[in-house]
Amino acid sequence: MAALRIVLTIVFILVSLALLIVVLMQEGKSAGLGAISGAAESYWGKAKGRSMEGVLLKVTKWLAVAFMVLAAVLNISKF
Repeated sequence: MAALRIVLTIVFILVSLALLIVVLMQEGKSAGLGAISGAAESYWGKAKGRSMEGVLLKVTKWLAVAFMVLAAVLNISKF
């Protein structure tokens, strides 16, 4: 059981670091505030799910779920 805890802790640390990096790679919400009012309807605004920003958003969600699950599992295994 101790070996599994060590492996899960290492995975938890790696997920934490990956989540940190992915969040820091994302643009801020205020990045497009200076644009003309129609700029949000550009090609990249409509196809955000296929852009790099959309991919980073999906990866962030999955890493956050993995972070929460691993944190819960590591906390339960203490008892």
